[in-house]
Amino acid sequence: MDPAGYQVALDVFEGPLDLLLHLVKKHELSILDIPIAFVTEKYLEYLDAMAALDIDVAGEYLLMAATLCHIKSRELLPAPEPLEDEDGEAGEADVEVDPRADLIRRLLEYQKYKEAAQQLGQQPVVGRNVWSRGTPLEDAVGDGVDPDAVAPLAAFPVHKLIEAFDRVMQQAKLKVSHDVLIDRLSVSQKIAELTDRLEAEGRFTFSSMFSFLQGGAARTIEEVRAEAVVTFLALLEMAKLRLVALAQPDGDGEIMIERAADDLRARVEQSVARTDDYR
Repeated sequence: MDPAGYQVALDVFEGPLDLLLHLVKKHELSILDIPIAFVTEKYLEYLDAMAALDIDVAGEYLLMAATLCHIKSRELLPAPEPLEDEDGEAGEADVEVDPRADLIRRLLEYQKYKEAAQQLGQQPVVGRNVWSRGTPLEDAVGDGVDPDAVAPLAAFPVHKLIEAFDRVMQQAKLKVSHDVLIDRLSVSQKIAELTDRLEAEGRFTFSSMFSFLQGGAARTIEEVRAEAVVTFLALLEMAKLRLVALAQPDGDGEIMIERAADDLRARVEQSVARTDDYR
């Protein structure tokens, strides 16, 4: 074939089956009755076009080309004649399997999954790979929903948590030190405390977790600082395990924390049981 006289709009295919399915649809062929000679010719033309454009042809495409040629050659062979039995009488011929059967099965299966993937790809992207900062309740839900219900929380970047924790520590005039002793309170104990509060309140603000920084029982600065660090680590661990959801609905406003599952306590106990104490 003369590459200079051949023009082709080269589509992007995910594999040889994708190319075959494209050829079937383009030429309005029936998958159940594929004209192998015609499809093989068009398939090889496409590979020639790829070679003319200096595009490396993957081995799977060449394997499919060999498969098509093999099926084509089998179709050209005459049907087997019936064998004679011991009495010299002609018996029944062996049932001949359509050489295209396996290819047709694979194409039908590929078409099914490709159509399913296309349907999924047409679904709204919000909530799948695009997240809003926060959505008003009337926009997030339809009719028949309690207007006083709590709006769902959106996804939340961890660096915002770190910034909020730094502000809390600055307001309390405590500096975070790397030499922190947390023997008096473990992360797992603080996770249990936060779980109790989530089950009682459902949601609360980030700053309210550090109310102990505002005073109370007589404690040293080291003890208060240690509890603040442990509280923050407990929240990070619960977020990593998807036990809580976090959001900042009002831009730079207060960070909200809410339970992410109805069976929160059971999931917390299961997660802590799989881990040596968070220290």
